[in-house]
Amino acid sequence: MTSTDQVLTLQSADQPGIVHRITGAIVECGGNITELQQFSSTDTLRFFTRIQVTGARGLTDAAAALAEELDAEVSVDQVGRPMRTLILASKAGHCLNQLLYRQQTGQLPIEVTGVLANHPDLAEMAGFYGVDFRHQPIPTPEDKDVFEALVREAVAERDVELVVLARYMQIVSPQLCEELAGRAINIHHSFLPGFKGANPYRQAHARGVKVIGATAHFVTPDLDEGPIIEQNVQPVTHQHTWQDLRSVGEDVESRTVTEAVRLYAQHRVFLDGNRTVIFP
Repeated sequence: MTSTDQVLTLQSADQPGIVHRITGAIVECGGNITELQQFSSTDTLRFFTRIQVTGARGLTDAAAALAEELDAEVSVDQVGRPMRTLILASKAGHCLNQLLYRQQTGQLPIEVTGVLANHPDLAEMAGFYGVDFRHQPIPTPEDKDVFEALVREAVAERDVELVVLARYMQIVSPQLCEELAGRAINIHHSFLPGFKGANPYRQAHARGVKVIGATAHFVTPDLDEGPIIEQNVQPVTHQHTWQDLRSVGEDVESRTVTEAVRLYAQHRVFLDGNRTVIFP
């Protein structure tokens, strides 16, 4: 993509002629549409579109006019611009490693502004990738308030656009959930039945699960029930030990959260009530 490539996203109440109006505004800016995806939700009567444009001039001003005319939420960004991202972690490093590796190799359009963790275990990994790491223990509820204050501080000072919970093993307070609504992604192992508490892979092995899965979703005050962005599963058999299941699960979790972050960073994710609209 060249530096003139832009991505326009828009969501509003569905209405006749809306695509004609949007594409007409792009043409008036001298833009050529290279990709267009759209969806009209019959559940919420909302319209969603993601459009990539090359050669447009004054697209930001045109988008502002569209927002007013259509009573819409509209944004314009440069295609491929790295999204400023803060990662929260604990002890497990598989998801963090995948995100940092994909960032470093240019496969993931994010700029990791730092890692905040409630354990010191991943400091060496963050240092290997040249990413700022800060450790704040959370032995008491008061310490959680301190940790979340650091999150707020980092989000504000570093102009963070996305927060990723990369196996951050703490419940986020309802207040912080509300503040980060629509821009915080969590990764969670997915089993049927839903094993809770410690050692879910031991529990899965004991119950003879046949698939290992993972779900990436938006963070909400309802624990692990936020709108789903990405899911994956991997078949397993009785021959797998619980350690095998954990290894499979960590791989699925890493792939799933990385794909969810990619979709979000490329402006392909829209909230539609309790669901998401995803333009792959």
